[in-house]
Amino acid sequence: MGKDEKSPKGKFTGKQKGEKSNKPTSRDKFPAKKQTASKTPVKKQSGEKSSEKKPAASKAEGIRLNKYIANSGACSRRDADIYIGAGNVTVNGKTITEMGYRVKLTDEVKFDGHKVIPEKPEYILLNKPRGFYTTGSTERTSKTVMDLIANATKSKVAPVGKLDRQASGLLLFTNDGALEKQLGKPKNGIRQIYHLELTKPLAYEDFKKISEGVLLEDGKVNIQDISYLDNRPKNEIGLETNSVKLHVVQRLFKRMGYEIEKLDRVVFGGLTKKDLPRGNWRPLTRQEIINIKML
Repeated sequence: MGKDEKSPKGKFTGKQKGEKSNKPTSRDKFPAKKQTASKTPVKKQSGEKSSEKKPAASKAEGIRLNKYIANSGACSRRDADIYIGAGNVTVNGKTITEMGYRVKLTDEVKFDGHKVIPEKPEYILLNKPRGFYTTGSTERTSKTVMDLIANATKSKVAPVGKLDRQASGLLLFTNDGALEKQLGKPKNGIRQIYHLELTKPLAYEDFKKISEGVLLEDGKVNIQDISYLDNRPKNEIGLETNSVKLHVVQRLFKRMGYEIEKLDRVVFGGLTKKDLPRGNWRPLTRQEIINIKML
């Protein structure tokens, strides 16, 4: 059928060559928008407030402060909110009381004056051998207790208290700032038992004086128990104290006129050396963590 032929219903099937169709096109139905010349931005006068809204800070930026504190092991999120509201938390030196405040991992957060870090709490017990420094040394060849626990955890842990280089025995490491602070408070104290070897026998008169407590330059040292060891020379002593004063045992015996040849801490806050050979470490059990937090 040609373009100029009719269909069975009498309508044309096409248009003649050169003839314009009266059927509206999409352009006729939706006319193009009128183009306008772009306006040059008008420079705002000094002091004039901008009507443009600044983009809001992303809610996902950083971590909520209460979660940061809870992750550090200091307390629960709910308790963290209470401490935040009370003004016990600072971020980069500024006290924060705002609920929902967010911090970055690079911020310095202090809880009750003690720096905290948002990572899983770790608790490592080491049976320290002699010859290792508890803190760093200026000697490059010196060995520290951190070398002994290098494979224990990837977290940044620190020893609770100190043991002299020539001392041996139990040393607790943790990144739990709240526990470290708790155990370090003089009013709390922590049960410690030492096995000592003196350079000379301990006279009974001095034995009695030590049992009654010895006054040092930073206060009196209370001794819970002192004893001669059974079937051992009188220079071997068992001593129990809860004092957390620095180098307290060494200073105590020095005040009494004695020098310590060997010092071994055999009990620390209920933790013992059982099944822990010298130079080895182990993580605390769940029950041990609960127990030591209750001290």
